[in-house]
Amino acid sequence: MTRQIDPESFGFLVTDLARMLRAEMDRRIAGSGMDLTPAEARLLAHAARAGTVRQSVLAERIGVEAMTVSSYVDRLEARGLIERLPDPSDRRAKLIALTNAADAVLDQIKIFGDETRIQAAQSVDPKDWAAMLKVLKTVRCNLSDARIEARSSAA
Repeated sequence: MTRQIDPESFGFLVTDLARMLRAEMDRRIAGSGMDLTPAEARLLAHAARAGTVRQSVLAERIGVEAMTVSSYVDRLEARGLIERLPDPSDRRAKLIALTNAADAVLDQIKIFGDETRIQAAQSVDPKDWAAMLKVLKTVRCNLSDARIEARSSAA
């Protein structure tokens, strides 16, 4: 039996793009002299996106184990970029919050992101780019809704 795998399917395309974007951002961050690993930069960016949040949520969002996030948080806290706060709803948990010192680092990460997006979009019509973003947001929303529905059904 011959297996039919479409290498241009939605899942493969999204996975390839995510891998390539991450590699390009990692390359830029590693070569920047920021004294920050690409993984630490990802954690900072996700913390900025999420606001004050539990370490476990950050671990899930960046796709690593909680212990791995803990080591990133240790290093970022030592640099004064984040702080651990007690979680008022669970005394065993810690919340992660960005400090004002993180702003300059996040500004540089944003520049790398902007440069990477410009590179990725260089031959794409701006209307097509906007339409693609709209469709991707819709797909994300659809999958998020399905996930919420599945959790509700399981409970």
